[in-house]
Amino acid sequence: MIWETLGAARDLGRLYELGSILMHYGFGDMAGRLGITRALDRVGKTLRPGRNTVAVQMGSAERVRRALEDMGPTFVKLGQILSTRVDLFAPEWIAEFEQLQDHAAPAPFEAVYAQLVEDLGADPASLFADLDPIALAAGSIAQVHRARLKDGTEVILKVRRPGIESVVEADLRLLARLAEVVERESPDVRHFQPRALVRQFAKSLHRELDLATECRNAERIAANLGANEGIVIPRVFWEWTTTRLNVQAYLDGIAGRDLAGVDEAGLDRQLLARRGANAVLQMVLQDGFFHADPHPGNVFYLPQNRLAFIDFGMVGRVSRERREQLADLLYSLALRDADHAADLLMDWAGNAEVDRQALSVDVEGFIDDFHGVALERIEVGRLLGDLTALMREHRLALPPDLALLFKAAISLEGLGRMLDPGFDMVSEARPFLERIGRQRRSPRALARMGAKSLRDAAALALDLPGELRRLMKAMNRGTITVHVDVTRLDHSFERMDRAVSRLTMGIVTAALIIGSSIVMTVKTETTWLGLPLFGLLGFLGAVVCGLWLLVSIIRSGRHD
Repeated sequence: MIWETLGAARDLGRLYELGSILMHYGFGDMAGRLGITRALDRVGKTLRPGRNTVAVQMGSAERVRRALEDMGPTFVKLGQILSTRVDLFAPEWIAEFEQLQDHAAPAPFEAVYAQLVEDLGADPASLFADLDPIALAAGSIAQVHRARLKDGTEVILKVRRPGIESVVEADLRLLARLAEVVERESPDVRHFQPRALVRQFAKSLHRELDLATECRNAERIAANLGANEGIVIPRVFWEWTTTRLNVQAYLDGIAGRDLAGVDEAGLDRQLLARRGANAVLQMVLQDGFFHADPHPGNVFYLPQNRLAFIDFGMVGRVSRERREQLADLLYSLALRDADHAADLLMDWAGNAEVDRQALSVDVEGFIDDFHGVALERIEVGRLLGDLTALMREHRLALPPDLALLFKAAISLEGLGRMLDPGFDMVSEARPFLERIGRQRRSPRALARMGAKSLRDAAALALDLPGELRRLMKAMNRGTITVHVDVTRLDHSFERMDRAVSRLTMGIVTAALIIGSSIVMTVKTETTWLGLPLFGLLGFLGAVVCGLWLLVSIIRSGRHD
C-alpha cells in the first residue's frame, strides 16, 4: 500500500526509522497493515522486532505517546494537536498526549551559532553584549537562549533547530500518504477524516516553523488586550526577527506552576485567576483570536498581580457565526431544549450519519445531569468533557476551531482552579455571553442578517436555472442516486396519510364546485328557490367538505 504511494526514495530512510520505532513499542502489526514492512522489503530493508520489556507493561496510550516522542519533532507536535481533540479521544489518551510538552535535548550551540550568523547577517557577538550558549529551554522545533542587547536590555533568542525543516517535510509527506491508506482501508476510522486532520496539522506545523508568525500572533493579541493592564505580552524586536529566529523581551517572573513562589511574593491568587480568565475569554468570545494553549507552562506571574502569556505558536480563530453558535448551545442547554442542541452538534459534525432520535435522548440526559446545579458549582472542564464524550459515542467530530476552543477552555479552567480552588468559570464567562446576546438583538445585527438573507435569496434565484439544468442532465444520464434516511417512521407515515387525505378532500371539493357551477348554467325542471336543485346540493357538499378540510388543518397544526 505504502509502496504504491511513495513518490521518492528520499523518504525510505525515514520510513525505516519510523517503522523500527513502531516495532520497538509493539506496533509491528500496524506497520504491517499500513504496508511499511512490505515497502521496505522491496528495497532490501527488513524491520526486525526489538525487545522492549518495559513497553510490554505499558498501556496502549502510553506506548503511543512514547512512540511519538521517539519519532521526533513532527510527531511530538502531532501528539500536541491530538491532545486538543477531546472530541475524538478518551480522557486517558488526552492525558498522555498532554505530556508531550516539547521537552527535548538542545541542539549543539556550534550549529545554532552558525545558523544565527546566516539569519542575522553578522556575527552575533557584534549585535549582542552577551549571549548564553546554554539553552534556557529546548523544544522539538526551537530552543531559547538568553541574551543582552548593547543597551543592556534583556532578551531571549528563540532559534529554530538547524536542519529541522527537511525532517518535518519528509514526515508530513509520509503522514499524508499514511492518512490516505488509513482512510481507504479502515472504515472504522474514516469518519474521523484522517486526511483532513493531517492537512490541518500540516498547516499548523508550517505556521509554527515560521517563528516570525508567532511574533505576529503575539502582537495581534497584545493589541486586542491593549486596555488590559493586568496582562503582559513580550515585546518583539523585529530588526532581528526572521523565519528561523525571533527576538523577544525577557520576562523575569514566577513560573505558572510555582504556587509557593506566588504566595512568597504576596500575589493575590484569586485576582490572578480572574485576570487570566477574563483575558482568554476576551480573546475567544470578543476578539475571535486566542492563545490555544494557556497551560501553566505558558504563563508567568509578575509583580502587581499581572500575568504574562508566552509562546503564541498555537493560536485559534473563532468566527462571529461560531461565537453565536456557542451562545446558542449554552442557551439551549439552559432552556433544556435538547432538540436544538442536538441540531447544533449535528451541524458542527457536518455530514456524519447519526441516529437523530438517540442523539436527542442522550443530549436530554446530559442536560439533566447539570440542570438545577448552581452556576458556581458547574465545572466547565467536566461539562465539556461529558459533552465531547457524548459526541464520541455518536461518532461526531468537532470542527478544528471548536476542538481548539474546547481544549483552551479546559486548560483555562484548570489554570484558574489551580490558582483558586473556588474559581467560577461560568460566572466569569456570563458577561461576555450576555454581550453576545445583546449584540445579536441589536438593530445593526438584525439589519446585517436581513441583508445576508436577501443576498442569499438573490444568489439562489440566480443559481437556480443552472442547477435545474444540471439536475435534468443528470436525470437523463441516469446518474442520480437518492439516499433516504427516515426517522420516526410511524409518525412520518401518519402525517403523510393525513396530508394525502386532505389533498384528496381538496380535489373533491374543487370538483364539486366546478361541477355545480356547470349544472347551474343548465335549465332544469327540478329547482329550489328558482335555482337548479342539483347545483345547490353540489355547492352544499362543497361547503361541508371545505369545513371538514379547515377543521382538519387546524387540528393537525395543534397536534404538531
